Amino acid sequence: MRLKELRKTKGISQLKLAMDLNTSQNTISRYETGEREPGIVELIKIADYFNVSVDYLLERTDYPQMYR
Repeated sequence: MRLKELRKTKGISQLKLAMDLNTSQNTISRYETGEREPGIVELIKIADYFNVSVDYLLERTDYPQMYR
């Protein structure tokens, strides 16, 4: 998952992201290390937060933008 890459590119700390997504910093850390996988609701929240597609977040495509 590209979460850490997206977060660092935007200059956002794990704590800030966690607060913005209403979760814990520990949860974000576990997502980034692969220790835990987000559910579909969380994936959508993260993708929306970074304005990328879920497919991009999950490394299924190299095109970040959602097609509408």
